[in-house]
Amino acid sequence: MRIGEKNTIPGGKNVILLGIVSFLNDLSSEMIIPILPVFIKLLGGGGIEIGLIAGLRDSVSSLLNVISGYLSDKTGKRKVFVCSGYLTSAIFKFLLSFSSKWQHVLLFTSLERVGKGIRTSPRDSILSESMPREKGKGFGIHRAFDEAGAILGTISAFILFWFFDIGLSSIIFIAAIISFSSILPLYLVREKKRKPIDTTLRINLRRLSRELRVFILISGIFALANFSYMFFILRVEESLTGKFAIAVPILLYALFKTFKVMFSIPFGIISDRIGRKRIIILGYALFSFTCLGFAYLNSLLAFLILFSVYGIADAIIDGNQRAYVSDLSKERVRSTALGTFHTVNGIMTLPSSVIAGFLWNISHEMTFIYGGIMSLIAVLFLLTIFRRENR
Repeated sequence: MRIGEKNTIPGGKNVILLGIVSFLNDLSSEMIIPILPVFIKLLGGGGIEIGLIAGLRDSVSSLLNVISGYLSDKTGKRKVFVCSGYLTSAIFKFLLSFSSKWQHVLLFTSLERVGKGIRTSPRDSILSESMPREKGKGFGIHRAFDEAGAILGTISAFILFWFFDIGLSSIIFIAAIISFSSILPLYLVREKKRKPIDTTLRINLRRLSRELRVFILISGIFALANFSYMFFILRVEESLTGKFAIAVPILLYALFKTFKVMFSIPFGIISDRIGRKRIIILGYALFSFTCLGFAYLNSLLAFLILFSVYGIADAIIDGNQRAYVSDLSKERVRSTALGTFHTVNGIMTLPSSVIAGFLWNISHEMTFIYGGIMSLIAVLFLLTIFRRENR
């Protein structure tokens, strides 16, 4: 090895390997996700319970992001957090398959998300450091692997349910076994050697740029609008009967994931060229359109269109928000900055889904009107800041 090579990272290789890990993990997760709302209902959960489970599982992971991000920066290590995070998720997916009450689902899905909270910020830091000049492309490639696994997982769940008549608990058990296999490619991932830093957790609040703090605040407002996918699934499920009430939402969820995969890389590349803000504004606006469509439309054709637009919006928002946070953060505290972003968004997802569940019990339409209005508010804030900067 030549002098200086020890601190280099095989960028493309790392992105591909982490993509394979996410492919397998999401294949597992997305076998569970489209059937989870119905699984909760079968175990006695209603609108508020579903909102609580959905909000808590997302909040738990995001609240841990800033801690794992801080520890990753402080110790100078990334990979150990990524490995332990994926292993934790696999264990609690396995336990989830034995749930017999909705309270069990609440516990095991929350603990499964602990794994996501441990791994996400350090993993995103490895991705960012692997392709420093093409972050949008790097995150887009990773998300494409991620969502390709999601599509295959969703289709697998449909096949197991429709053609083999396998029960929901058994599908979750099979998914858990696949999740354990996702850990293997991580051993080939190389991280940049870095020195530990002597700092405190408060660094995430004091050293972030003003522009980054403002964006994290606006993304938090959008997170209040971006309630759980479970309510989109339930909207379709309650309009159908019998076996179709489970099968059709699974297929529509697969359509959502397909569109997300198709547009993740293109919009990542576009954001590298024209700027993140313009792209994120478009994503927020499309999500608002999706919510308002679900509020007022109730046909299979409408659901086909809306799930497609939902996928495009998610493709735009997901990777580009994280890439924008990476753009605005210093390298030595990038994992902490990403953790702060995920944590703020996580804090907002709990009230978002609980509010959605409360409104669901009053009127299904009110849930989606709420999401549409809140996302439009986030659009207006971003537009205002964008115009001020142009002046």
